[in-house]
Amino acid sequence: MAVGFRFTDYIPPQSENPNFDSLLKIFLQLLTISSGDASEALSWLSSLDKQYKMTSDEYGIGDFIQDLKEKGYLTEDGGSGEIKITPKTEQNIRKSALEEIFGKLKKSSKGNHNTPHTGIGDETSTDRREFRFGDSVEQIAMTDSIRNAQVNHGLGEFYLTEKDLEVTENEHKTQSSTVLMIDISHSMILYGEDRITPAKKVAMALAELVTQKYPKDTLDIIVFGNDAWQINVKDLPYLNVGPYHTNTVAGLELAMDILRKRKTPNKQIFMITDGKPTCLKEGTKYYKNSFGLDRKVVNKTLNLAAQCRRIKIPVTTFMIASDPYLKQFVEEFTAVNQGKAYFSSLQGLGHLIFEDYKQNRRKNL
Repeated sequence: MAVGFRFTDYIPPQSENPNFDSLLKIFLQLLTISSGDASEALSWLSSLDKQYKMTSDEYGIGDFIQDLKEKGYLTEDGGSGEIKITPKTEQNIRKSALEEIFGKLKKSSKGNHNTPHTGIGDETSTDRREFRFGDSVEQIAMTDSIRNAQVNHGLGEFYLTEKDLEVTENEHKTQSSTVLMIDISHSMILYGEDRITPAKKVAMALAELVTQKYPKDTLDIIVFGNDAWQINVKDLPYLNVGPYHTNTVAGLELAMDILRKRKTPNKQIFMITDGKPTCLKEGTKYYKNSFGLDRKVVNKTLNLAAQCRRIKIPVTTFMIASDPYLKQFVEEFTAVNQGKAYFSSLQGLGHLIFEDYKQNRRKNL
């Protein structure tokens, strides 16, 4: 009796309402821009619908809002009537950010930093190679090995030799602790350019990547303005810019305190900013110079860069600006720390951070 396969056209499963999925993607983007304000995001969505006619007579914005509530994306306060997003929505915003950034990364083949070091570890790669003495039985790719035996020796009498064996490469088991610093000073929304939203998207995407693919890694997120403080991943959609100066020193001090407690060999700081340090805290008072590059502030910042280098914590600076005088400061900071610096556009920010994260976690820094 002949055995074979029957091939048919693939018909993707249909959602209950195809229009809901497309509206949800837009709604999640608007939530990020509105810092998690559901009412404002829905108001913007209604305006977009009037302008671009995204809905139909059969399915309108009112139906979409009702579906959001029924599917657990929105909750309404019974007393005040205020609409808020749920933890399910927060997670979907992170997933959306990951798909947006990491999806582009895969399509453009960026972020593919293969390491020459392979060995016993928990992280299995997709690479195959010939069997070598010392490889474990668990590494043998049985399906590929049997296929090789059939090709090499025919189907008459099956036998398997060492030359037929293929093994799956395992990457070295690595763990990394990363602190992501996000500048929330007022300049992040100045000059008609929204710089905080791309920074939030990158942070949410990176957090989702670590959770899904590198669960043994740690990612801590801190924000810095006049002061610095740590935030939870679930707080990212609600993050907003304040009327702050840029206290880079406070951010670096907090990042170092967090990383000192981590036992992982790979430690690093990613700093997203668009400006120069303009603020220090001395006791209960703030020393500020809005013009920036005040030597008192700069010297203190450089001292912390040197401290990070001494305890083997590289700082990678992602400067969302390209002013010559800012570039000079960042280059000086990077030289002292022996880290890296990128002068990135908002569009390229996610690619650069993902490339660096995947590269740095595979080596002892």
